[in-house]
Amino acid sequence: MAQHFSLAACDVVGFDLDHTLCRYNLPESARLVYNSFAQFLVKEKGYDKELLTVTPEDWDFCCKGLALDLEDGSFIKLADNGTVLRASRGTKMVAAQALAEEYGSKEWKHFMMDTETASRSGKYYFYDNYFDLPGALLCARVVDYLTKQNNGQKTFDFWKDIIAAIQHNYKMSAFKENCGIYFPEIKRDPGKYVHRCPESVKKWLRQLKNAGKILLLITSSHSDYCRLLCEYILGNDFPDLFDVIITNALKPGFFSHLPSQRPFWTLENDEEQEALPSLDKPGWYSQGNAVHLYELLKKMTGKAEPKVAYFGDSMHSDIFPARHYRNWETVLILEELREDRDGTAEESEPLEKKGKYEEPKSKPLNTLSKKWGSFFVDSISGLENTEDSLVYTWSCKRISTYSTIAIPSIEAIAELSLDYKFTRFSSNNSKIAGYYPNPPLVLSSAEEAKMKER
Repeated sequence: MAQHFSLAACDVVGFDLDHTLCRYNLPESARLVYNSFAQFLVKEKGYDKELLTVTPEDWDFCCKGLALDLEDGSFIKLADNGTVLRASRGTKMVAAQALAEEYGSKEWKHFMMDTETASRSGKYYFYDNYFDLPGALLCARVVDYLTKQNNGQKTFDFWKDIIAAIQHNYKMSAFKENCGIYFPEIKRDPGKYVHRCPESVKKWLRQLKNAGKILLLITSSHSDYCRLLCEYILGNDFPDLFDVIITNALKPGFFSHLPSQRPFWTLENDEEQEALPSLDKPGWYSQGNAVHLYELLKKMTGKAEPKVAYFGDSMHSDIFPARHYRNWETVLILEELREDRDGTAEESEPLEKKGKYEEPKSKPLNTLSKKWGSFFVDSISGLENTEDSLVYTWSCKRISTYSTIAIPSIEAIAELSLDYKFTRFSSNNSKIAGYYPNPPLVLSSAEEAKMKER
């Protein structure tokens, strides 16, 4: 494989919407997601009202890459070889000695190296995006509550209530019906929760179109919510930027399912109308599958194997399936890279919003967790006379395995020429090669330490 990646060499450029083209104001959006679920649990399922109160310090629990064991309510952070680096029971961290006794140096019982089932199961749940993370904090606090209520019980049955909360707030009709808390609040004040795309990004999208690239928007959000977001961040003429728009894509199944399992549907007034045997022309569609989409792209480009690059923020829904099933080039949007080289978070709100919302500031979800440590690396705490050893996390390994490159935002590359040559991740390069513009400082330091060991 070539050492470099260039958009100029791609025929098709596709985008996820949420947390990719559309950047959220993370402290505000996290609070909204949390409250959407917590209100439902308290009002509809009888959970304790304490769940409704969240302090700024509570958000430190959130860290991408955690797995929740749905049986015993423990959260774990995995090393690249599947061993457990850190764990908690609810929000209470497990001490190093107890961690070693319980998990030792063996693989976590549910660990599956690199398969499509490695992110979701009836027994565990991986948190890998910013819509998920507020739910991690909520679930941890639910475990705390149930443990206290039931004299330290070791098994729990709360996940069905979490699923019910998700369904209540995000079901297909929720936007139109003004149901739940999430959509009504976004509709009321989108500017509180999402950032408009800067002019540089709009210009870049037009530049891609003018260069003859086919542009795709593939999102699991429904068409009405997609339209609201895109009109706010890109303008009312946003459909003109994209050749094909696919909403309610139900990723990752969009990439992995057979056409017979997931046909495209026509849309009228945001309602699905007719299932299509194939995809014959550009337009706006619902659901669908990557096989039929690729057949259309062949027709549109006149090429037997058009080269596709896809931008997304979720390893589970975007990056892994697009690479694993379709062998597309994948650009991971990784907001953890928005931290500067000193480790301080970039300003998360536009200047004009300063002072508008006076609640105590929460830790942005893309910043370092004191409880869980780095998203990229960690140390195995040595017992007695052994030294700590630095290891890469499972999340970090998946980034370098399935991403072509990783960037903090689309804005970060919008002013580069389309033929800019990015150094890609590959087995021949180091684990930091594909990060643009710079790898996280903690990763650079880890690479240096590993080189010295050799």
